[in-house]
Amino acid sequence: MRVVITTGLDPCLVAYPLKEWQAFEERLAKLPQFDASVMTLRRIYVSGAVDVEIDKLGRVLIPPTLRKHASLSRELLWAGMGNHIELWDRERFEHGCNQVLLDPEMRQAVAARVAELGL
Repeated sequence: MRVVITTGLDPCLVAYPLKEWQAFEERLAKLPQFDASVMTLRRIYVSGAVDVEIDKLGRVLIPPTLRKHASLSRELLWAGMGNHIELWDRERFEHGCNQVLLDPEMRQAVAARVAELGL
C-alpha cells in the first residue's frame, strides 16, 4: 500500500491514501493560482509531499526532512482525522490536546466554532 506523507500546517506530518491525496490535489488545482493562502498551502503542503510504501509489517520510512518538520522522537502517535492521518511526536500531541482540555475558554471557543460549522 502506498501513502503520501507531507508536512502539516501544525508541527506534524499528514498522511493520505494515494486516492485521497489525488482528490486533494484536484481540488487544490481548481483554486486561484495567485491567491496568497493557496500559494502558501502549495509551498508547505504539496512541495514537501513524499509518496511512500507501507511494508508488510505496517512500517513506513519517513524522510529526514519530514521527521525534522514534526520534531519526531522515538515515541510517535498516529491521529486519525477522517480521510487522512496525522503523525505527531507523542509528547507534543498530548501537550497540545491538554492545553485545550484544561483551559475552559479554549474549550468553549472550540465548541462554539464547531457549533457554527453545524456539528
